[in-house]
Amino acid sequence: MIRVLVAEDVRILREALCELLGFESDMVVVAAVESGDRVVPAALEHRPDIAVLDIELPGMDGLHAAAELREKLPDCRTLILTGVARPGNLRRGIAAQVAGFMVKDSRPQELADAIRTVAAGGRVIDAALAYAALDAAGSPLTDRESDVLRLTASGATPREVAARLHLTYGTVRNYLASAVTKLGARNRVDAIRIANEAGWL
Repeated sequence: MIRVLVAEDVRILREALCELLGFESDMVVVAAVESGDRVVPAALEHRPDIAVLDIELPGMDGLHAAAELREKLPDCRTLILTGVARPGNLRRGIAAQVAGFMVKDSRPQELADAIRTVAAGGRVIDAALAYAALDAAGSPLTDRESDVLRLTASGATPREVAARLHLTYGTVRNYLASAVTKLGARNRVDAIRIANEAGWL
């Protein structure tokens, strides 16, 4: 029997997933949580074989939860189920060593089959998402521009970024401006969004 943990913040989807998986004769849902920060505690308590995680979770996103889960409970394999099919998320998922990556538009039977594959030690990646990731261009940003954008995304002001990276305030503003230009963004917030979605931060 494959023991499954489900993490999905939308209640109706979480309950529907649990019910669908409950119809499979070789699966049992042992835990269902609505936030990323509850994934690891629930997994440690219920010892699932597979964790089916959404990416967009409150508290902690599904990819961070997957990385923490791998560290705390390495026998539990992770399958990401997301409505946001971005190539950058796939790259982050591979970096977090998730075993599967499915979109929510998948058929229920495809999800069940993916869980079986992952439970058996295999890997599953949605084909359209894999092709999109292969087609995505590399980052146009320099390492320093990426560092500045990453710190800005975390909420640091340009002066705080300058202090942390041992740069002048003007240099940080120049890096931000060049990142905005290279990404064709409207402003630094838009640049952060574009770079995040592409998996460059």
